[in-house]
Amino acid sequence: MARSMRKVRVGAVVRTNQDKTAIVEMVWKQRHRLYRKQMRRVARFYVHDEENRCRLGDTVRIEETRRISKNKHWRLMEILERKQVADVSPMELETDVGQEITQPRIVAAEARAEAASEAAEAEPEAAEEEVLVEEAEEEPEAEAEPEPEEEPEAEEPEEEPEAVDEEPEAEPEAEPKAEEQEEKE
Repeated sequence: MARSMRKVRVGAVVRTNQDKTAIVEMVWKQRHRLYRKQMRRVARFYVHDEENRCRLGDTVRIEETRRISKNKHWRLMEILERKQVADVSPMELETDVGQEITQPRIVAAEARAEAASEAAEAEPEAAEEEVLVEEAEEEPEAEAEPEPEEEPEAEEPEEEPEAVDEEPEAEPEAEPKAEEQEEKE
């Protein structure tokens, strides 16, 4: 095929998992013939990348060439723009993010277990305090002064506000209907 006849496209690299192959996606809009609505069209090209120079997100120029494999018949001409992508593995992300966000159920279960263990530790201390309180109460019983009994206070009934009888206002719509019926008769 003559070089002047070869097609040239510009697109973005969407996948580079295979060796010496990159998948480039080209997106364009086309108007529907009948409904005249803009449609998004996507073309994917398998591109031969001999040195594996392409990275995810790069904008590249590709050229049509002879068939290299079953699906691959485009060749990388040049990389127009490099996309800056952070090199972060999933494991690094999990360690950076707190466990509260990634595993909330486990954190809640651990919190409940800690609260239960603290309550179990506090129970023996509370039992010791109760024994000491009981011993202290037994000794001074003879010296304790009897507390005066409280007399129930006379409760005054609450005054209820007097209800004002309000006459229900006549609906203005009901009157014209009555007048209309009289006119009809």
